[in-house]
Amino acid sequence: MANSPAEEIKQKLDIVEFLRGYLEVQPAGRNFKARCPFHREKTPSFMISPDRQSWRCFGCGLGGDVFTFVMQHEHVDFSDALRILAEKSGVELRRISSSEYNEQAALYEVVEAAKNFYASELKKSAEARKYLEERGLDEETINVFELGWSPPGTEHLTQHLLKKGYQPEILIRSGMSLRNQSGLLTDRFRGRIMFPLHNHIGKVVGFTGRLLPKYDTGEMGKYVNTPETPIFSKSRLLYGFHESKKNIREAGEIIVVEGQMDFLALWQSGFRNVVASSGTALTLDHLKMIQRLTDNIVLTFDTDEAGQTAGERAIDLASQNDFNVKVVVLPPEVGQDPAEAALKNPEALKQSLQNGVAAMAFYFDRHLPQALHGASTKILPELKNQLRFVLSKLHNLVSAIEKEAWLKELSRRTGVAISTLQEELARLAEGGSVTRSYLEERELVSDNSMSQTMTRRELILLHLFAVALSGKKIDEVQKNLEYATPVYQDLYNHLQSGKATSSDPGLDEVLQAVFMRADRDFEEEEFQSLQTQLREEYLKERRSFLTRRIQEAEQAGDEEEVEKIMMELNASWNS
Repeated sequence: MANSPAEEIKQKLDIVEFLRGYLEVQPAGRNFKARCPFHREKTPSFMISPDRQSWRCFGCGLGGDVFTFVMQHEHVDFSDALRILAEKSGVELRRISSSEYNEQAALYEVVEAAKNFYASELKKSAEARKYLEERGLDEETINVFELGWSPPGTEHLTQHLLKKGYQPEILIRSGMSLRNQSGLLTDRFRGRIMFPLHNHIGKVVGFTGRLLPKYDTGEMGKYVNTPETPIFSKSRLLYGFHESKKNIREAGEIIVVEGQMDFLALWQSGFRNVVASSGTALTLDHLKMIQRLTDNIVLTFDTDEAGQTAGERAIDLASQNDFNVKVVVLPPEVGQDPAEAALKNPEALKQSLQNGVAAMAFYFDRHLPQALHGASTKILPELKNQLRFVLSKLHNLVSAIEKEAWLKELSRRTGVAISTLQEELARLAEGGSVTRSYLEERELVSDNSMSQTMTRRELILLHLFAVALSGKKIDEVQKNLEYATPVYQDLYNHLQSGKATSSDPGLDEVLQAVFMRADRDFEEEEFQSLQTQLREEYLKERRSFLTRRIQEAEQAGDEEEVEKIMMELNASWNS
C-alpha cells in the first residue's frame, strides 16, 4: 500500500535539518538541542531526536513531529501545514486522497458557511438577541465568539447550503443536517442560540445549540452538540481555548467552567484565562492541552450535587496528573453558576474566584464537615469511612511534599496521629482496586481487587511477578529490581525467603494478589514483554520527574541546575 503524502513528506524531510531553518541547533549526544521558540528560556530545553524524527520541549511540554512544529510555529491547521511541508519536500499533493485531505477541507468549508449563516440570522432575530441581552452579553462578546441563531424551521440552513453547491452527504458528514424518516434532509439545529466551537488555532469545527426557552417543550435536549466528525471531537476541545491560550500562559493559571454561558460571562467580566468544558467531563486530552500552558487549574462547580460530584471527578483526574488544583464553590447568595453570578453579583464572583481553596482543603471541608478532634467511639465507624475517603483523595497527589503537608493538616483537624494516618494511607495505596478504564485499555487483569490509585508501573510489576511465579522464574526478576517500586523490591526479597505470608499487612496483601494471578500457563513471550514494559514505564516516569524539575529550575532562574538536569534527561533518552 502506497504511503500517504504525510508519511512521504516525513520520509523526505530530515527533522534536524528542517528545524535548522527556524532554530539555532546544537549537538547533544545522539540528539540535538535548541532554545524553545514557544516560551522564553535562557538554557536550551528543546530536544530534537533524529532517531525518532521528533522534537520535545522539556520546559513547556510541547512536542511532536515536523507537522506539529509547523502548526504551532505558523499557527495553521494540519491541511495548511501539509501544503507548506509538501512544497519544502517536493511531494505532489494531487495524489492526496479525499479521506485524508479533500473531505477535511470540505467539512471546514461547510461548518464555516453554517457559522456565517447563523451569524446573519442572529442579526435578523429580535427574540434571539433579546435572550442574549437578558443573559448579559454585549455586542463585542457576541462578535468575538461569533454567536448565531438557528431559525425554528426544519430546513433553513440545509437549503442555504444546498444552494451554495454543497452535496447532501457532506452536510450529513459535517453534522449540520440529518435525514428524517422520510429520507428528506432537515436541519439538526432549530430554534437555538448557536455557539461555534473552535479548534486550538481558531477554525470552527462544530457547534453547541442552546434551545431558546420559548421553544422548550421538554421533548428535546436544552443543549445539542454537533456529533463526532473527522474534524470535531468533543473530548478533545475546550470552548474558548483559541482566544484564551495566550492569557492562560501569561497568567500562569487557567479557570475551567462548565458551560459556554459561564465562559462568556467570565470573559466579559475581565477573566481572560478561562475555558469551558462544554458540559462534558474534563478529559486527559483536555489536560494535555492545558499542561502545555500551565500546571495551575482553578475549577468552578455548580452549587447542586451533580455539579459537586462532576467537580470531584475533575479534581481527581487533574491531581493524578500533577496539576496544582484550586476549587471555587459559589455560595448560594452569589449565584447558582458563574453566568448568573456575573450578571447579578459580579464583585462577589470576582472575590470567590480569587479565594479558591486547594483541592484537599475542599475535600476536608466537604467530607469532614464537623470538628472531629477527640471523637467518641460512638462515631468511629463514620469517622473511619470519612478518613478513608479523604485519604484516597490525598493519595492522588503526586508530590510527596504535598502529601506530608496535608497529612499534618488532616491530623490537626481530626486528632488522629500522623503515623496512624500514614499507616492507613499505605494500606489504601497497596490494597484497593485497579481503575476500570485502565483494565479496558491494557487488559492485564480480570478483577478489580487492587487499588484504584495503582500506577501503570505497579500493574506491570504485579503481572510480572505473577508470570514469574507461574514459570518458576522469580530469580530472573532480580535484574529488573532497579525499575521496581519499594514494595515490589520487598516482595522479591520475601519470595526468596520461601514464606507464604508476611508479617507486614500491606506487603501480605500484594503477595496474595500476586499468588491469585500466578495460577496460569507460563508464556516466555509475555514474560519478556512485561520486562520491556516495566523498563519503559520506569523511564517514562523518570523523564516526567526530570521534566518537572527543569520547569522548577527555570522558574527559579537556576541555569546551572537546568543544564545539569538536561544532561540527565538526555542520557535517559539515549539509554
